[in-house]
Amino acid sequence: MTETVKGPASYFPSIEKKYGKPIAEWKNLIRTSPLTKHMELVSWLKSEHGLGHGHANALVAHTLAEAGGK
Repeated sequence: MTETVKGPASYFPSIEKKYGKPIAEWKNLIRTSPLTKHMELVSWLKSEHGLGHGHANALVAHTLAEAGGK
């Protein structure tokens, strides 16, 4: 039986399908951005890369959590 993915990672399949980039590429963009605050990164992904709010928020939340809250 497959475990259901929960939290921000549950958005990953639809992000890859809709925007055509792998999650690793999005995370790399977030990690290398000079921005560090959650909402700054969300706004940047929305304005510069055309992501919707929920998708941008999920990517930023997951990436920052991996980095220990940055």
